[in-house]
Amino acid sequence: MRKLLLLIAAVSFLTGCNEKFDIGVFDSQKGTSNIGGDTVYVELTPSWGGFTQPHDVYVGNDYFVYVTDPGAGKLVMLNQAGERLSEISVPGVLSVAQDYKLNLIVTGKFDTLINGSNVSVSAIYKIDMYASGHNLGAAQLKRILPAPGRAFSEKDLRVNYTGVCAFYDNSFYVARSGPGNTSIFDPDNSILIFETFSNGGVTKDSLIGRVPGIEPLGTGILSANYVTSLVSFNRRNIDFIMTMNGDNSFRTQWLTYVISQLGEEYESRLTPGGVEIMKPGKFIVPADVTLDRFNNIYVADPGTDSIYKFNTFGDELESFGGASVFNNPTGVAHFDRVLYVADQGNGKIRRFTLSTDLR
Repeated sequence: MRKLLLLIAAVSFLTGCNEKFDIGVFDSQKGTSNIGGDTVYVELTPSWGGFTQPHDVYVGNDYFVYVTDPGAGKLVMLNQAGERLSEISVPGVLSVAQDYKLNLIVTGKFDTLINGSNVSVSAIYKIDMYASGHNLGAAQLKRILPAPGRAFSEKDLRVNYTGVCAFYDNSFYVARSGPGNTSIFDPDNSILIFETFSNGGVTKDSLIGRVPGIEPLGTGILSANYVTSLVSFNRRNIDFIMTMNGDNSFRTQWLTYVISQLGEEYESRLTPGGVEIMKPGKFIVPADVTLDRFNNIYVADPGTDSIYKFNTFGDELESFGGASVFNNPTGVAHFDRVLYVADQGNGKIRRFTLSTDLR
């Protein structure tokens, strides 16, 4: 506990506050948008460079910023002033989340030799940040799937793990995608459920199944048609929002867990077609989704080079972007009135705040 308190104090000390602002309003006549009247997003400078291909950006429960860089094969840890603190090699690293024990859950890849051929296999890893003294350079990658010590299955060799989110009880979901979706019991396109158990002081992460009632190739609601990202709520529930780039009319969906006399199941929180976020064809290839402390929803869509913002009812707020602003934005995070964007094509993490939040 003392180490955790020192860590939080260090975060406050290391976070910079002397920043300059670029009060540039994005011009809607050049293909950008900034919906919200006089309230617009303003960029904080400088942007954070030094990345090869930043894909995901995430602010952890420890208040540090984590960036996945599959181009460099690294997971990078920064403070909120943009100073690089540590990094770890994770080939093909895509997505990252953190549970409330400060473990990082990461999707990536590893290479192995099968029948004399080098094969790249998608994997789920866990990193114990407490055990490493909050130093990625001293941390160990613990592989969860494919489980170490067992032979690879055909499924192991064809699927990709693409998104992850953790819940209040330290259980977590992982999105899996692949071409094999004829099985009614275990299609490739699924959201996997993991729970953590302790026995005799030994902690183990167990795959207990997949989220039921979700169609692997569905074109409507309750679909896992090539999920690209997941985000959970900072609440004592197991609701989540997902994005997908498969053939689906509603490529960002909020699923809420409902308990009734008829049983327990996920339902769509928002009505299809009834609000802006659920309009058919609203997104092209949404890559990431995040929430702020008011549960406003932010979606990064590299298909339009834009960031979309919605309130909890699904109404669109201060969305902005376009080819003159971003180049393939694939990641988005929000913390303390700052919006972080992984601008992959430009190799940078960009930061924005609302004009009403300038301070």
